[in-house]
Amino acid sequence: MDVLDNPVWSALTGPQRDYAEVVGDIARYQPEVSLFGAFARLPGPRHWTAMAELIGAGGVVITTGPTGPPPDGWRVEYDGEGVQMTGEGVDVARQLDVPEGADIVRLGADDVADMLELVALTRPGPFEPATWELGGYVGIRRDGRLVAMAGERMRPVGWAEISAVATHPDHRRQGLGELLVRVVAAGIRERDELPLLHVAATNTSAIRLYEAMGFAARGTVRFLSVRAPGEPQQGGPDPVMPHG
Repeated sequence: MDVLDNPVWSALTGPQRDYAEVVGDIARYQPEVSLFGAFARLPGPRHWTAMAELIGAGGVVITTGPTGPPPDGWRVEYDGEGVQMTGEGVDVARQLDVPEGADIVRLGADDVADMLELVALTRPGPFEPATWELGGYVGIRRDGRLVAMAGERMRPVGWAEISAVATHPDHRRQGLGELLVRVVAAGIRERDELPLLHVAATNTSAIRLYEAMGFAARGTVRFLSVRAPGEPQQGGPDPVMPHG
């Protein structure tokens, strides 16, 4: 199996092992980092039972790669198709001009509140308080306000996924997203890795933009967000659309 057929598993048992909880043939990111989890192969009932034990009663996990239907008792929060796009053809040497009045900044712990606010407004996909620790996060500030961001999420062997591409509605159609995607992609290539990303299959405008940048569709992938049997802990995660 190609690592991109099961990217979360490759990431959690490889380059991002420090952010992983792995038990046999199941794995997940530490919950404060990401809701993504994975099975090593097509799961049977015992694998789903082990995943339920790992994430806890009422816990949420987002899977891709080998998944199949969850057993009775699991609640499907989202089941949709995404397009996996690889960036071998992206010209990372081509950098766009930074618009007047905009500053590109590296994002870190001091920016978490602003990042969470932008994600809540734009909903690019799952983003937890410690997701930024996965690396590569950059943003654009105008008058001190964070108006655009992008960074990295899963890192299957040899690859890094560009994710959380978000632009404030008042600052769209100015090329800010493309600018940040190119910055993140350049950082990935500097590590001798290749960029990839996932986008909802219905988001045809984003797909066209990424194709114009040099990304190519590798194929479709299924994203399944499910809640384990049992009552969730108070303040547990809400279901989210997993692309972006």
